[in-house]
Amino acid sequence: MKKTVSLLLALIMLLSLGAVSFAEKKDADTEEKDALVVDTCILKEADDAMINNYTLLAVNPDAPFVDADGNPVKDVEINTVGAAALIHWLLSEEGESLAADYGFAEYGEYLFYLKEDRPVSEAEIPEATKETKLIRLSTTTSVNDSGLLGYLLPIFEEKYGYEVEVFSAGTGKAIANAKMGNADLILVHAKKQEEAFVEEGFAYTLDGMDSERMTYMYNFFVLCGPSADPAGVKDAENVKAAFKAIADGKYTFISRGDGSGTHTKELSLWPEELGITAEPESFKDYTDWYISANTGMGACLVMAEEMGAYILTDKATFLTFVANDGVMA
Repeated sequence: MKKTVSLLLALIMLLSLGAVSFAEKKDADTEEKDALVVDTCILKEADDAMINNYTLLAVNPDAPFVDADGNPVKDVEINTVGAAALIHWLLSEEGESLAADYGFAEYGEYLFYLKEDRPVSEAEIPEATKETKLIRLSTTTSVNDSGLLGYLLPIFEEKYGYEVEVFSAGTGKAIANAKMGNADLILVHAKKQEEAFVEEGFAYTLDGMDSERMTYMYNFFVLCGPSADPAGVKDAENVKAAFKAIADGKYTFISRGDGSGTHTKELSLWPEELGITAEPESFKDYTDWYISANTGMGACLVMAEEMGAYILTDKATFLTFVANDGVMA
């Protein structure tokens, strides 16, 4: 009898341990599932066609400034001293090192990389005065949404006494803002638009620099989409083949549609026979799958997540998006 009772007790203990083990595993699986807040993921990256260069340009105080309608704008005041101070600091050993290290501690990988042939400044940076204190920076949402400026600018401001006012939009709008005389410098990422800005007389070469365009860092565009990847983007030979697969299958794609550097890059990746350009008429037959959002990178990522869509974005903003559990300010 005692032996039977002992066996029963042992059996009950084993069953209890099994139940606990099963419960722990179930809890762990649930926690893992709950942790996957964002389903959108990187499906194609590190393609040579996806390099994303960032360039600084100082606004020429004698530029032919125009308003939104193309009419000349007079009495524009450009803070050349403040703009030069910020540019020289960003291109200094301190500024470049901070940019290069940004994000690694939090994400386990670098968000921006320094170009080997980048300009480096050793210029002395003056402290702000009452007249030069406010600096107006016009930039792309891809830089701003990544959190890079929120990290760098307070360090610069505290050290030299300046106050940087940031206007953030797609590269096209950021450049247009400067053409209206509303910026002292720009930080953008669309080579052709930058070159046009220079050719039209809106930029000038800073002392100690070799040209108006100061391209000093880069990261990569990444093609993202739902983890199920119905278009088979992940297995495509390259990014252009991936874009063709999306178009062939008419899978939902979110385009910035705002003339930004990201939008410009996206347009270059579609098959030529589709004829997709920045003009709405060019994709009127594709509106069942091609969505032109005309908004910033963060907002577009939120749309892609909600719709299970594909999207081209810069990697820095995407990693920030994931770290924020799909919430962008």
